[in-house]
Amino acid sequence: MAEKSREKGKTAEKAAEKPAVKPSAKPAAEKPTAEKPAIVEEPVEKLVEKPKEKKPEKVKKKEKGAYTRYKVDEKGLTRLRPYCERCGTGYFMADHGDRYSCGHCGFTRYKRA
Repeated sequence: MAEKSREKGKTAEKAAEKPAVKPSAKPAAEKPTAEKPAIVEEPVEKLVEKPKEKKPEKVKKKEKGAYTRYKVDEKGLTRLRPYCERCGTGYFMADHGDRYSCGHCGFTRYKRA
């Protein structure tokens, strides 16, 4: 019982410590004075232009067309790529370094090493 009365006493003391009325109004902002602070001029640095770097040249894409599939010699025309074995003449196979492949039917023929 004595402990309960002590606890009640502590809560009463805490309540007494808190202010009963909260300030509702904020303090008014200070009015600016008529005197203006002196403007300090800083020395202006001269801008030094850096030399412009040259942009790398764009790589031109290989042009597409019938003339890229043939080579004209004194003897006549020679085909640079083979025709597809399944599709027949008119369907050139794509050159992928180690193999040829047909874009129409998907046939792949590997090059001999």
